[in-house]
Amino acid sequence: MLNQFSRTELLVGTQNMDILKKARVAVFGIGGVGGYVVEALARSGIQHLDLIDNDKVSLTNLNRQIIATHSTIDQFKVDVMKARVLDINPQAKVEVYKCFYLPETKNLFDFTKYDYVVDAIDTVTAKIQLISQAKEAGTKIICSMGTGNKLNPTMFEVTDISKTSVCPLARVMRQECKKRGLKDVKVVYSKEIPLKQKMAEDSETVELKGNGIAPGSCAFVPSVAGLIIASEIIKDLTAN
Repeated sequence: MLNQFSRTELLVGTQNMDILKKARVAVFGIGGVGGYVVEALARSGIQHLDLIDNDKVSLTNLNRQIIATHSTIDQFKVDVMKARVLDINPQAKVEVYKCFYLPETKNLFDFTKYDYVVDAIDTVTAKIQLISQAKEAGTKIICSMGTGNKLNPTMFEVTDISKTSVCPLARVMRQECKKRGLKDVKVVYSKEIPLKQKMAEDSETVELKGNGIAPGSCAFVPSVAGLIIASEIIKDLTAN
């Protein structure tokens, strides 16, 4: 009988579609990368998703984030993403957490309930904590490295953090993982050398992020990273 996942079922088979239906995936960070991860997972048959982010959609998200439209500006990203997932698959079960993943909030999440965890956040401290918590629970995790200030989506690779190069964020993560004895960490990263920003650095033309200037970004780099991450999850969950 035809259903919305029939074309996927032709590729992975009925048994694997049942595995995907029962799987639970947590996505930390629903931005340029994480939004596309969730989109692809929902369209692939993952029915139980936990979405974690405390940001709201902003004007500068419109150039790259799948949930960002003029009608969603100032809405919580997790709420917009949940509505989108349920519009794709009304049978989906979506849990939302309007918070950032921090040492103070880590106990909100029981990683033993997840079949896979996605790290699509920016801060090194939080990324390391996510990896540690996933490893302690024996849960698979895949991490996104830097996608900012890049224009070439063909430069992405999937590898272990220990084998990364070029990417500044990956370098820091590699050092921190080694320091803490964290091994076998799957990442998606780009070997493209970050470009220098061309925009004048004044308060009217740039977006401040943390203590510095937000990186430049585009529609086709973070989205590709997100789709690669989603494909790795589907591949790992259906591996026989």
